[in-house]
Amino acid sequence: MFTGIIESLGIIKQIEKENDNLHITVSSTLTSELKIDQSIAHNGICLTVVKIDGNSYTVTAIKETILKTNIGRWVKGDLVNLERAMKLGDRLDGHIVQGHVDQIGQCKEVKETNGSWAFTFEYDASLNNLTIEKGSITINGVSLTVVNSKRNEFSVAIIPYTYEHTNFKNINENSVVNLEFDVIGKYVAKLHTNKKE
Repeated sequence: MFTGIIESLGIIKQIEKENDNLHITVSSTLTSELKIDQSIAHNGICLTVVKIDGNSYTVTAIKETILKTNIGRWVKGDLVNLERAMKLGDRLDGHIVQGHVDQIGQCKEVKETNGSWAFTFEYDASLNNLTIEKGSITINGVSLTVVNSKRNEFSVAIIPYTYEHTNFKNINENSVVNLEFDVIGKYVAKLHTNKKE
């Protein structure tokens, strides 16, 4: 379980393909606090630490993760948003985030607006995920509030702190991002679908 509050940025040092899996090595200031078998979210993807070496650690992504997320597009040198799993008793400063990416989205527009930024994203609505005005969304692991909610697109406002301390500064028009929709909204949508059946 995560909160969508990014702790640090990691740098992709190496990506190795083995059969259908990707072994990804990340350099991070968090490495000294990690242990083998620990869960850590990378751009919103919950992955398990399998190896630690100096200031770097390695995680493995399986085929399903590669197909559902933007992880297959990562290259050496990319910055990834990192968050360790929430501790029991911590404040929930963001919202409840599972680290299970629902689908990818694409940045449609980035507008600077007097010291903040408005990002608009579009996604495939046929997968039945949804946003609501002022609801929560996780983009590359960052907990954000939805504005201008539509059937297949929405916007978010990014303050300077978030822009500087996450990889939002590297998101441009056409960038592909990971989306995790609000878990409460997913349950409500499922109940609604079941009633129709």
